Amino acid sequence: MAEQGYGGLITDGLWTNNQALVAMLGLCPLLAVTTTATNGLGMGLATTTVLVLSNATISLIRNLVRPEVRLPVFVLVIASFVTAVELTMQAAFYELYLVLGLFIPLIVTNCAIIGRAEAFASKARLDRAIVDGLAMGVGFSLVLMVLGGIREFLGQGTLFYQAHLLLGEGARGFGLDLGPDFQGALLAILPPGAFIGLGLLIALKNIADKRIARFKRRRVEAKASSQAPAEGTPSAA
Repeated sequence: MAEQGYGGLITDGLWTNNQALVAMLGLCPLLAVTTTATNGLGMGLATTTVLVLSNATISLIRNLVRPEVRLPVFVLVIASFVTAVELTMQAAFYELYLVLGLFIPLIVTNCAIIGRAEAFASKARLDRAIVDGLAMGVGFSLVLMVLGGIREFLGQGTLFYQAHLLLGEGARGFGLDLGPDFQGALLAILPPGAFIGLGLLIALKNIADKRIARFKRRRVEAKASSQAPAEGTPSAA
């Protein structure tokens, strides 16, 4: 079987096999921290960093780890990088770290990371493991940010509120604010709103996938019909 190219790995991570919308992994941070787009983006960047570094490390040591102990070793590698990311956030993004709180160390238990380590990184070359980790992480981050943006806008009338916590003081005025007169939907920023929002995103993806599949099928049928001999034309002997 031919090895999947980089384009296929990127498409898988961003869309086809998106860990949040298809595999349904990592739902704890996905549903808990996405009250704002900034929180979602911050958690997504932290998760992507851990995913890329753990994938790369596991790919490098894949021939040195015995199958009997591979999962404990994978968890140890992931926990080490999570600790490094947590300490970095405490030093550089302390206010955002306080907002995200317990969910940063809980990246260790994110099934999306251990799943990619077991299913892909432990069997792939370093370059492919890095591309897979980056694509999967970016796909997961986009879902976090979009879901957080939707909930924030509907619930508070803002978008990227407190972006300076992640992007620095220069971004303090960045974002959208509909003002204090906006009457938001409280449900959007409550836990049920996270489930409803995620369900709508999954539904939209499924609709898009069906339309894309229908479009491709019609193109194949049109190409086949154009290549078929016209009715009444004798075929070549």
